Amino acid sequence: MEELLERLLEECRPYTAQGKLADYIPELAKGDISDLGIYVVRSDGKHYHAGSYKKNFTIQSVVKPILLLLTLMDNGVDYVRSKIGVEATGKPFDAINVTDQRLLSDHLNPMVNMGAIAMCTLVKGADYQERFHRLLELTRLLAGNPEIEVDEAVYLSEKRTGHKNRALAFLLKSSGMIEDDVEQVLDCYFRACSIKVSCKDLANIGYVLANRGKMPQTDQRIFPSQYAHYVNAILMTCGMYDGSGDFAVKVGVPAKSGVGGGIMAIVPTRMGIGIFSPALDSKGNSLAGIQVLERLSHKMYLSIF
Repeated sequence: MEELLERLLEECRPYTAQGKLADYIPELAKGDISDLGIYVVRSDGKHYHAGSYKKNFTIQSVVKPILLLLTLMDNGVDYVRSKIGVEATGKPFDAINVTDQRLLSDHLNPMVNMGAIAMCTLVKGADYQERFHRLLELTRLLAGNPEIEVDEAVYLSEKRTGHKNRALAFLLKSSGMIEDDVEQVLDCYFRACSIKVSCKDLANIGYVLANRGKMPQTDQRIFPSQYAHYVNAILMTCGMYDGSGDFAVKVGVPAKSGVGGGIMAIVPTRMGIGIFSPALDSKGNSLAGIQVLERLSHKMYLSIF
């Protein structure tokens, strides 16, 4: 398996030179565009890895399925569904013009920025500091890594330059979709995106979703299987931004990308996969990372279709 992973990384490494770092977040522009790593956790308990799998990077939008999971654990499916829609927007992840009509909950999607900002208000806690801490603790638990922390430099960079996300949050506020103080909500969101992880962390989180809420080895249940079904279904249709349809055809597994270069892929009942390559395509997805997943899917018949 590791020989296969090494070979796939070498085949796909040239794609890193064709991508672009997310330089609209100044701190992310400091990344190494040549990085490419993968980590796989299988249902038989075996772990495999190759490339820059030890390197830490910020989770960015890969936090959205974890945030969705926490809102489900706090509120249940029916309440979350009444506040946040599930349909793909067909637009970029940071799009403002999601609709020409009055903004409604059905127009939101948990895997794009506007929906994720709204989800921050659904997490339970006395204040937004407690809400973020609960999200961080869930991330640590799912990853099996109590040392996961926030990358303060990226957090401050995002907070200083995140003007479009502010526009999205104020649009939500003006439409009555959120009631809380916009800056407090955004601070929670910026911190969430700045959580620092590795390929192994993403693979472990992906495995718990693949295992329908049970931890590896111990089979300890962390959340009901119906929540994994809900999250995985949305990742299948919306997890790779407005490239989700193409990804479904070519790779065929639930996955979530982030502009930090991470991809978390879920192969139900079989494995969790974490990938890191910060060179992005025009949609904000890891260019080489998708190529690796496409080849791995074909070699191992991973597609759920």
